[in-house]
Amino acid sequence: MAENVTIARPYADAAFSLAREANALDGWAGALARLAAVASDPVVRETIGDPRATTDKLARLFTDVAGNLDPVQQNFVTLLAENERLAVLPEISSLYDAQKNEAQGVLQAVVSSAFPIDDSALTRLVADLEERFKAKVNATVQIDPELIGGVKIAVGDEVIDASVRGKLAAMAAALQI
Repeated sequence: MAENVTIARPYADAAFSLAREANALDGWAGALARLAAVASDPVVRETIGDPRATTDKLARLFTDVAGNLDPVQQNFVTLLAENERLAVLPEISSLYDAQKNEAQGVLQAVVSSAFPIDDSALTRLVADLEERFKAKVNATVQIDPELIGGVKIAVGDEVIDASVRGKLAAMAAALQI
């Protein structure tokens, strides 16, 4: 995985530069997300590894399935196919999104909860996080039954643990003094 990220980084940097020059950060993010979804499909992964598949066929497969790609994005896919890098499209997309979010001042938050969070509670939570961090926050929710209750929020390197499990662990640590 770390090797894939290393391979993907220069391509993500190039895609970000192209998108910034064209003032199309969101368009490229969508295109890369669609391409990453195509690359993640098990049948497509087999096709990528098939020695009988030519670079032209692979590039055409990706551009056809991903749909709605501008000519520069199509050339990007062709370049990836020629350099046998189509398999790292999920990593390219992820690295691109991180650069885009940083350029736009958007923070990513991962909210872990023991139970599903309804939309209104998530909206209030995101508003509180945006006030605390003085930045726009995109939150994704993960269900983790081991938390017992409450939430655990990771924003960058900062973790806010308001879970029952976290509070029990803090109490246990305090009692062992």
